[in-house]
Formats: sequence, C-alpha cells, structure tokens
Amino acid sequence: MKVALFGGTGFVGSYIIDQLIESGHLPRILVRSDSHNKIISPDRCEIVEGDIANADDIMSVLEDVEAVIYNIGIIREFPGQGITYEKLHFDGAVNCMDAVVEKGIKRFILMSANGVCPDGTGYQKTKWMSEQYLKNTDLEWTIFRPSLIFGDPRGHDRPEFCTQLKKDLISLPFPAPLFHEGLLPLDAGSFAMSPIHAENVADIFVSSIEKDNHYRKTIELGGETELSWKEIIKIISNACGKKKWALPAPIIGVKTVAAVFDRFSWFPVTKDQLTMLLEGNTCDSTNYFLENRLKPLPFDINNLFYLKDS
Repeated sequence: MKVALFGGTGFVGSYIIDQLIESGHLPRILVRSDSHNKIISPDRCEIVEGDIANADDIMSVLEDVEAVIYNIGIIREFPGQGITYEKLHFDGAVNCMDAVVEKGIKRFILMSANGVCPDGTGYQKTKWMSEQYLKNTDLEWTIFRPSLIFGDPRGHDRPEFCTQLKKDLISLPFPAPLFHEGLLPLDAGSFAMSPIHAENVADIFVSSIEKDNHYRKTIELGGETELSWKEIIKIISNACGKKKWALPAPIIGVKTVAAVFDRFSWFPVTKDQLTMLLEGNTCDSTNYFLENRLKPLPFDINNLFYLKDS
C-alpha cells in the first residue's frame, strides 16, 4: 500500500518510515527543500518537495495513496520565524484533511498528544483543535495520544526529550531541579510520565492502518511503567554514565524567567513546557499492548544507549 506521511523528516517520523517499509508499504513523503538529507531510506520512498501550507503540494503527495498519516508537530514555537503551533498543528492538519476528503481517500491517522485540551497551553489547544476537526469528517480516522516519546534521534538535529535533557540539564555542573508548586518542596519531582519508545509508536501507527477496529477511535499510548520526574532524571543520568545531584526548585521562579526569555532559541525551556511538565503525562496502555500482542520497550539504560556517547 502507498501511504502518505506528513512529518517524515523528524524524530518519530523516521521510525514510521522504517516501519512502513518493513511492513511492505511505500511511504510517499512531503519534504521541504532544505530537508532532503533528513529522510531515512530515501531510495525506498517517494519524495515530493513542498510545504504543508501549499494546497497543491499536499494534493501531489496524495496522488495514488490509500492511507494518510499526519505526524507534523513541534515542541516549541518561534512566531518571528513563522513557526507556530497553530500553523503546523492545526492549519496544516486541516489543509491535509480537506485535501484527503477531496481526493476520496478514507484512512487517516493523526498524531496528537496525551493531555490535550481546549483551554491548555498553545501546544495542547492546537492539538485538541485538530482532533475536533478530524472527528467532524467522514474519514476512517484514528487519533493517537502518546505520552513522552523516547528513542535514538539518529542525528540530523531531531529533537528528542532525553537527548535534550542531557544537553540542557544532566551535562551541566549544577544539581538537577526537582520542580514543585508553592514554596514547600513536599512533592518536589513527583509529577509523572509514561515514556513510550518511538519504535513502539511507529509499530502501532503502521499496524493500525488496516485495522478497522481502530476506526473513529482516540487511543492513548504510554509505556509499561509510570515514572516520576525524579526517577526519570536518575535513569537518564545513569544512562549518561553520570551521577547527578537533584534539589527541590520552586517552579514559580523558573516560569518567571522563562516567560521573559523563552522567545530566544538558546533558552532551554518555555513557560508552557514547564506548565505541561508539572501537569504530568501518564496513561495506562497495558490492555492495548496485550490485545495487539505488542511488547513495550522499557525506559532503561539499554534503550537509552544513545545517551552514552551523544
């Protein structure tokens, strides 16, 4: 089957390409003019150069395809450069959905995120908006909402949580912050996530293409273990071969600084990212893995091997 993939040059997209090829599908990918070198196995893909904001480019990607995966997403926006959540999470998704309907293609899979809501951060709100738009179509859609996704980014400056955490926190010569609300550190670092490996996410996306029992369903995806921020810091530190001290840090001060500097790319975190971090990001996908005979890859030193030399 020929499958259109929007968002094939990024971290998770590279794993989806691998899985599409392994499953006997032909990926057809929209690629910006400056991103050809980011494509995994370009000789085994059909590549269409263009932009998600261009309706003609989208229609070109959809030529002769039977299913569509929309995986475009950013974890940080830079409005001055035209990089915004609304443009990529919502406008791009809507452009794609409208074109899919016009082409008469039925199967559509959307990458969303755990914790999306109409009144959250810009990231959460625009992901939620794209979900609502999709639900109001007649497409055979599936929405996946993963928790924290981890795995080897495999170069090309692909953002990946653990790699960024190593760079911005673990490798620096001061204690890791155990964020907490309020002044008393009673729950410092206790907020939790359910890390899921990119290989599992890609496997689930691709295997769902031909599963009609996934039609018109929203599915949360998390790994086998719920881990607190404190535990995640410890595991990543061990994977990096480092011992890292950690100290309680009231979030209010960090948020205040982030609100001033997060428009600059050199500042490591945004106010919205801190807000979502403290909300936690967990879900239980045990039954999904069992029902679909999948084995979740654990968040451990073995699967974080790429941090040792990165």
